[in-house]
Amino acid sequence: MSFAVRYYTKTGNTKRLAEAMAKELGVEALPISEPISEPVDYLFLGNSYYAFNIDPEVKEFVWGLDRNKVGQIVNFGSAAMLNSTYKKVKAEADKVGVAMCDKEFHCKGEFKGIHKGRPNDEDVRAAAAFAREFL
Repeated sequence: MSFAVRYYTKTGNTKRLAEAMAKELGVEALPISEPISEPVDYLFLGNSYYAFNIDPEVKEFVWGLDRNKVGQIVNFGSAAMLNSTYKKVKAEADKVGVAMCDKEFHCKGEFKGIHKGRPNDEDVRAAAAFAREFL
């Protein structure tokens, strides 16, 4: 199996999760500004809600994916108020014909004092354990 980890973050929360997952998978966690250049079976894509939607940069990243290079997107992220971004990411992936894995990782994230300290060390360990399931 081959893997890539990409993330989008404004606060650093998703980056922490991405780095833990990437370490487990033996790859580097990179921001979405780094394109997928080699074929991968699983693209772990970290993101969150911003103004009740995924960020336009995440949408553009997904639109730019080559369905011949990405087997499946594995969604992950954190959010203070809302839950998973899975449906939002899937809607964009469907537009370009990239499959979504039905498994995902989501945890609480701190925003303006809500869920202070999250994702915490336990969340980071859980993210790593989630990634390990794909090995």
